[in-house]
Amino acid sequence: MRLTTKGRFAVTAMIDLALRQDNGPVTLVAISQRQEISLSYLEQLFGRLRRNEIVQSVRGPGGGYKLARDAADITVVDIVVSVDEPLDATQCAGKENCLGEAGRCMTHELWSALNQRMVDFLNSVSLKKLVDDQLAKGFQIEDRRVTRRSISTFPVHQSACASTTHSVFTLNNALVKS
Repeated sequence: MRLTTKGRFAVTAMIDLALRQDNGPVTLVAISQRQEISLSYLEQLFGRLRRNEIVQSVRGPGGGYKLARDAADITVVDIVVSVDEPLDATQCAGKENCLGEAGRCMTHELWSALNQRMVDFLNSVSLKKLVDDQLAKGFQIEDRRVTRRSISTFPVHQSACASTTHSVFTLNNALVKS
């Protein structure tokens, strides 16, 4: 069986997204930093996930990605297949020509059966289950909302000429009067 980094990274990024989407759209930059996945690689994966209606993009300030449907309705197979990851353990990619003109190899049925079990298993695992598993392990979701402080922590220096006006017009009026 071969499941490459494309499928693994897609599933990891989708768990990250699903865990945090209640706080609003999730940026790929944030996922990239948290999961240590290349941003350009995530952009490719999410382009495919969006085309397959697994995620939706939200444009503008505060934009990012959110799930296109409920996490309970998205399976691992949906994610992996969406990013064009083949789930195939056969030598011939399921074409039954393992030995070329001679036909199938002796273990073709074994690997085909493994393929079916693998698809069945991954189809039985929802994104919601993966999220729930993370939460059950004690995963804490950080609050991404930034609160702005109205009080500066830096000392404020008063001008030596606090009573002096800094307006050019006021200065001109003062000169004209004198």
